[in-house]
Amino acid sequence: MNPRWVVGADGLRTPAEGLSQGLCQDVSQNVPQDVPQDVPQGLSRRGWLMAASSLAAPAGWLAAPQAAHAGGQLEEPLMDSVRSALSSAVANHAPPEPEFFTTEARIHYLRWLGTMSDRLRRRKPEWEVRRDFLQTVWYESKRAGLDVSLVLGLVQVESAFRKFAVSSVGARGYMQVMPFWTRVIGDGDAGKLFHMQTNLRFGCVILRHYVDRERGDLFMALGRYNGSRGRSPYPDAVFGAQRNWLFGEKPQLPAG
Repeated sequence: MNPRWVVGADGLRTPAEGLSQGLCQDVSQNVPQDVPQDVPQGLSRRGWLMAASSLAAPAGWLAAPQAAHAGGQLEEPLMDSVRSALSSAVANHAPPEPEFFTTEARIHYLRWLGTMSDRLRRRKPEWEVRRDFLQTVWYESKRAGLDVSLVLGLVQVESAFRKFAVSSVGARGYMQVMPFWTRVIGDGDAGKLFHMQTNLRFGCVILRHYVDRERGDLFMALGRYNGSRGRSPYPDAVFGAQRNWLFGEKPQLPAG
C-alpha cells in the first residue's frame, strides 16, 4: 500500500516518505528553445530572462516560451551528517495519497488546486498532467517546509514549467537541479532528474537546505540556489513570479 500524506487545517503533516521508485522512462530529446536572439543591445541574455520573469504579467509569461536559465547550484563540501540527512530526505518511496483531517482542509486544498490549475492551463493543457504536477508541488513544498507559491515561482523562473528543460550549465528539469546532486545525495543517476517527482523532491530538499544554511533568509537562500549568492536579480525574479501563485484563502482552524 502507498503511504498517505495528511493535510490538516494548518497545512501538511506527513512522515519523511513520498516518491515512487521512479526510473525515468520518459527522458526526451525535447530540450528548451534558446533565448530569443534579438535581445536588446547592452542587456545580457540572462538579464533579459530575469527582467521578463519578474515584470511580465501572468498572461504574458503563460503565452510566451521561456528558456531555462539557471545559474546552477555550486558543489560544496558537506558534513557527513548533512549528507546523510539530505540523502534520507530524497530517498524514493511510494507516491503519497492525500488525506485530510477536516472537511474544511479538503475544501481549501481543492479550491487551491482549481485556482492554480486555471493559471497553469496554457502551460499544461491536459488536466491530469496539471493535477499530478500541482499535487506533487504541494506535497514536496509542504514536506520541506516551503511556501508552495515560492516553489511555483521558482519553477516558473527556472524552467517555465518544462519538464525537460536543460540550462547552459547542465541544470535539469522543473527546478533546474544540477546533476552533481544525484552523486552527492542520490544514486548517481542524473537521468532521474527528468522524472517529475524526483526533480521536485531534489529541488525542494536542496532549497530547504539552503534556507537552513542561511538561517531563514530567503533572499540569500535563493541566491545560493542559483549560484549567485548575495546578488539581487535572481531572488527578485523569483519573488516577482511568486505573486502569480499566491492563494489568499485560509483554511478554517478546527474549533477548540
